[in-house]
Amino acid sequence: MTFEVFEKLEIKVQQAIDTITLLQMEIEDLKEKNKCLNKEMEWLKTNQETLVSENEQLREEQNIWQDRLRCLLNKMDEV
Repeated sequence: MTFEVFEKLEIKVQQAIDTITLLQMEIEDLKEKNKCLNKEMEWLKTNQETLVSENEQLREEQNIWQDRLRCLLNKMDEV
């Protein structure tokens, strides 16, 4: 009877060890995915900042061209 109890206990301990090992592997996988996602997030953030800057520059250029066009149209109206 005692032997059976020890066998059952051994099986449960082995199952616990297996579960812990699988969970540790899953944690490592999740850490790696998190690392990759953090890198991607940094890249996207940098890309966004670049695009925002470029957008601001293009808006400024557009305003300059609009001003020039208005001036030309005003000159044409004067003629």
